Amino acid sequence: LGQGSPGMRLATIGVRNVMRSRFRTVMTILGVAVAILAFIMLRTVLSSWTAAADFAAKDRIVTRHKVSFIMPMPYKYLGEVQQIEGVKETCLSNWFGGKDPKNPNEFFGSIAVQPEPFLAVYDEVLVKPEERESWKQNRKGALVGDMLAKKLGWKVGDRVTLQGSIYPGDWQFEISGIYTATRKSIDRTSFFFHYEYLNEWVKANRPIGADQVGWIASRVKPGIAAAELAKKIDTHFESQDIQTTSQDERSFNTSFLGMISAVLKALDIVSVVIMAIMMLILGNTIAMGVRERTNEYGVLRAIGFLPKHLALFVFGEAATIGLLGGLTGLAISYPLVEQGIGRFLEENMAGFFPYFRIDTTTALMALGLAVLLGLLAAAIPAYQA
Repeated sequence: LGQGSPGMRLATIGVRNVMRSRFRTVMTILGVAVAILAFIMLRTVLSSWTAAADFAAKDRIVTRHKVSFIMPMPYKYLGEVQQIEGVKETCLSNWFGGKDPKNPNEFFGSIAVQPEPFLAVYDEVLVKPEERESWKQNRKGALVGDMLAKKLGWKVGDRVTLQGSIYPGDWQFEISGIYTATRKSIDRTSFFFHYEYLNEWVKANRPIGADQVGWIASRVKPGIAAAELAKKIDTHFESQDIQTTSQDERSFNTSFLGMISAVLKALDIVSVVIMAIMMLILGNTIAMGVRERTNEYGVLRAIGFLPKHLALFVFGEAATIGLLGGLTGLAISYPLVEQGIGRFLEENMAGFFPYFRIDTTTALMALGLAVLLGLLAAAIPAYQA
């Protein structure tokens, strides 16, 4: 048996048994790898879908109409929120709903804001100083995400036209700047432009809807609890005609996920089912190997090996196959899921998947489960041996 502790020597024999039926072992490893690939893909979809909530700013509050997100609030609420103790900065946002007529099937968020307050509240939005100043000065200027600019071929200085849906007509803009982001909660495929430009059109065409905002984002002063400040904001507007609902940014983003919670739950369940199938594949392979070696195990018992020694052979073989399958699955997943599918989703569906990356926790979980489920799959064959 060679040198080393008895347990290690016996486990080594189990590892060597892996390649005694090479074709079957290779096919099993590939089966495990495919299961790991599918598991990582589904878990990455889940983690990427919830990234906006997971990486939301802890010191930012969003205030909206109490009845529905789509209902506007008076513009004066912006100033009133700013005066509430504990609020550091505020900015307004209003959904525009424009589309590029040259790319009518491409969806991206188009939002009216006030440049200076917006960049103060969302300080993770990075813009070159000269582009920031250009956007502030240009009434028809637009600030677009780097991924949106890449997808639609836009660059600074381009003149673009958006067709409005909520606010009909052809709207002329000039790309004043292109932004990136330092936090994953920021969508890098959005289109921001001046609220005043939109409000002027509303005053001329829909006077009753002028001077209204969709939602208000507020930055919390250091030392102030976001939840308490959110409650204070809502209390301030309780006696007014339009009441509000204020939430920290994480809760606000999570509320959107509630609409697709059933889909996320289904993906979670499917990922578990896939790993269960992988365990059955491993169990079948190990059981076949045990049956083929019945005579060998009988001889080993006759010359003094104990039942636990035979069990170690089986568990060592199962753990090795699980580990090799897991490593193979990881090796396939990074180029296929992260570099292939991930790049496509980031460029074409960034509103849903702004960052599609394999989380380190997901990779370690997949590898650990491959080994653990391999050991569990070997339990019955080891007992039989």
